[in-house]
Amino acid sequence: MTMIAYDRLPVLVEGVRTPFLDSAGAYSPLMSYELGAKAIAGLVQKSAVDTGKLGLVVMGTVLHEINTTNVARECMLAAGLPSTIPAYTVAMAGISPSVGVANICDMIALGRMDMGIAGGTENFSDVPVRLSQNVRRSLMKIRQSRSTRDRLAVLGSLRPRDLLLDVPTSSDFTTKLTMGEACEAMVRKFGMTREASDAFAAASHARAVAATDAGFYREQILPVTVAGMTVTEDNTARRDTTPETLARLKPVFDRESGIITAGNSSRFSDGAGAVLLSSMGAARAAGHAVKAVIRDYQFAGVDSLEQEMLLGPAMTIPRLLQRNGLNFADVDAWEIHEAFATQVLINRACLASEAFVAERFGTGFPHGEIPLEKLNICGGSLSMGNPFAATGVRLLMTAAQRLLRFNQRYAVISTCAGGGLGAAFLLENPDFVKA
Repeated sequence: MTMIAYDRLPVLVEGVRTPFLDSAGAYSPLMSYELGAKAIAGLVQKSAVDTGKLGLVVMGTVLHEINTTNVARECMLAAGLPSTIPAYTVAMAGISPSVGVANICDMIALGRMDMGIAGGTENFSDVPVRLSQNVRRSLMKIRQSRSTRDRLAVLGSLRPRDLLLDVPTSSDFTTKLTMGEACEAMVRKFGMTREASDAFAAASHARAVAATDAGFYREQILPVTVAGMTVTEDNTARRDTTPETLARLKPVFDRESGIITAGNSSRFSDGAGAVLLSSMGAARAAGHAVKAVIRDYQFAGVDSLEQEMLLGPAMTIPRLLQRNGLNFADVDAWEIHEAFATQVLINRACLASEAFVAERFGTGFPHGEIPLEKLNICGGSLSMGNPFAATGVRLLMTAAQRLLRFNQRYAVISTCAGGGLGAAFLLENPDFVKA
């Protein structure tokens, strides 16, 4: 296990997130930075942190708004944090918040600072729609032109199709595949069934509903008021979801032989979240309770963008466990991002395969089957929604809550991401860590 002095151990002190809502809903009047600001302000209030102790704010985002290019800075300023605190924005597709957490943990462990805030914000209700590339380039030419004749010539070069708006899509820039199409390609390579995928998706909804009814998420959710209306709960999980209702849906990405439907896929949603990270020593000195020790993390890329786009967990977890001297049986709580039910099941099958792990990593790396009774027991992105850069915050907080609530020692969080990327984090219950 990576050896870090006890006082420099990076720890999770507190975390909050907004309710996750279906897009085009209550958050429609807000820009992404405003949603992120609410999360940061709520975190500061809940944790009662001395903002003078904060060394950095890092926020992730995927849909970048051009008017707030450094959305982290706008979030923290709008939240009322002192302008003397530096802030920067990170982007690594759906694992953007993971990058922020990792960056701050490294700085804490190295003694560069004692406390910082990491998080993510995403508002699909306010998608940054642009003019077409030809129009944008023509406007710049017109701006540089010195005569009316030159300007008219530029305008005359435009065609009707150039007037179409440039709307962001979920397609990967390099492969041109949507994430759903990429997941269908994984099915063709590794195999998976429609029945298993629908069953997993239905279980995700049932678990999320049960966790919500039991009050599990109240600990992490920050009520948000927009236009006089206060939102206190996620509105994404559906009580009427069953394998039978999901079986009626038609495949979306491969209509002839595909298995991925709208029902066994996560959907775009709006949300933001932030966590307070600290060194163990600074947290204890300030009287903060510690929710989890962030022991280690691993990032990776996949071997094949065309066939393994969403294989991030399988490409990160074995190396993370091996470096820390752990096996699959040592992990008590698993939180894996559910982009698609099929994606989770394929990653789970790959991790259980001794041949797969040995081929990708060599000998001496652990393999094992993740027990379903330890995996996403409070629901996942299939039921909770997927506001890209906020999902990682939910996973982190949920894993930490599970360790404390059930007196467990280790949790692993893992996420796939567009571009063939993956991340995994190892958390430890602070009650098991001795000075």
